[in-house]
Amino acid sequence: MAFLTDTTHLHITTWVIGIVLFLVAAFMAKESKGRKITHMVLRLFYILIVISGLTLFVEHSSYDAMLYGMKFLFGILTIGMMEMVLVRSKKQKPVTLFWALFAVFLFVTMFLGFKLPVGINFLA
Repeated sequence: MAFLTDTTHLHITTWVIGIVLFLVAAFMAKESKGRKITHMVLRLFYILIVISGLTLFVEHSSYDAMLYGMKFLFGILTIGMMEMVLVRSKKQKPVTLFWALFAVFLFVTMFLGFKLPVGINFLA
């Protein structure tokens, strides 16, 4: 299972695809069959994101357990807000708050992910 923990490529690929699928599904027509299919594929990517993130967490949390734990928590919250936006918009309920929380949680998650030792250092 070293392919899950040697690099962050698999994890980054899954969350990038997940965000793209989320945005596609969010801006599709509310009652279209394509949106339903996209949402189901996105749910599969949620699972892949969590599995790849969990393996990285278990492997590398010895560096800084608190920050890795916070990143894991904010990642789960980000996924939760993605799901809330899609489900509530389908039910024709207000989603502005959930969009804002999604943006904040995504920013915090990405900031922590790039800041941690296994992340990418853009300044070096």
